[in-house]
Amino acid sequence: MLSLSNILQLGIKELRSLYHDPALLLLIAFSFIVGVYSSATGVPEIPHRASIGVIDEDQSQASNRIVNAFQMPYFLKPVPIDFTQMDRGMDAGIYTFTLDIPSRFQQDLLAGRQPTVQVNVDATQVSQAFTGAGYIQQIIGAEVGEFLKRYRGVEVDEVTSIMHMEFNPNLVTSWFGAINEVINNITMLSIILTGAALIREREHGTIEHLLVMPIRPFEIMVSKVWSMGLVVLVAAGLSMFFVVEKWLQIPIHGSFALFLGGAALHLFATTSIGIFYGTLARSMPQLGLLIILTLIPLQILSGGVTPRESMPVAVQNIMLAAPTTHFVELSQAILFRGASFSVIWPQLLALTVIGSIFFVVALSRLRKSLN
Repeated sequence: MLSLSNILQLGIKELRSLYHDPALLLLIAFSFIVGVYSSATGVPEIPHRASIGVIDEDQSQASNRIVNAFQMPYFLKPVPIDFTQMDRGMDAGIYTFTLDIPSRFQQDLLAGRQPTVQVNVDATQVSQAFTGAGYIQQIIGAEVGEFLKRYRGVEVDEVTSIMHMEFNPNLVTSWFGAINEVINNITMLSIILTGAALIREREHGTIEHLLVMPIRPFEIMVSKVWSMGLVVLVAAGLSMFFVVEKWLQIPIHGSFALFLGGAALHLFATTSIGIFYGTLARSMPQLGLLIILTLIPLQILSGGVTPRESMPVAVQNIMLAAPTTHFVELSQAILFRGASFSVIWPQLLALTVIGSIFFVVALSRLRKSLN
């Protein structure tokens, strides 16, 4: 009971220290609010009200079809311009795209030649330019093809395949971006907060006070693990409910409680990693460098950014030793596909084993550093 009391009181002390650290509080709020929102909406899937200026040198039926094909809500009504207005308009940010249809465009099409249409893109407007150029190419190709066929219509093959998308029928990328950002932020902040908590003890000189008290390194470590893990778990839960579900209107298919349980096991492993880094680093800048060296590979190679199936087999096998791999798998299974405990229990077991190993290694390193 005395040990449990020490762990509880030390954990409360860590929560109070975090409360008086505005930089870390701002990092938590920014990551789980602004970071999640920007990941979901930063890169649009389609252009929206993109401005376009058109130089139509041909003034033919074919060129008119192309110009009239740019419609709302993807593009604003095309503005007729001349060559002097093209560069000036893009420099001033008036047009995101400019289109130059050359003279004799229709004549070359009917003669079987391949005339070139010039498309200029203002790449400083990244969100529109990223997808808009592809849409313009598709629009021009479709209109030219229908013009050469002399009719509008859709050819129906004798045998067609109809694809139905499960879990994300419209392939909305914001669903994937927002939830994945929450998953990645859980890993990042748990490592940062626990490592910073240990370094803060050294910088403030309170570590010496703890050493002269009847407190064991085990109690010091567990107090930091449960307190910082609780902060990240609560922040992630609030972000999933208010930002992902309420604000972004992204549906959660699986059990929210099961996801939080899996996140708690993952936090057991990542907070132990943070303690280990805190024993290696002697200052916050050193801790930041250590986290950069390991956090980015963990997030990229664990399947949080690209599917693990696209990676070499050797990398897939090596990353099975990382807790992030199993956490990403169980999180995506629960939140995207509505998986139950009977499906994700192997990942939960792996997180328990990996977390226990990391905890023992970090505790051994903490005892050596305190001695």
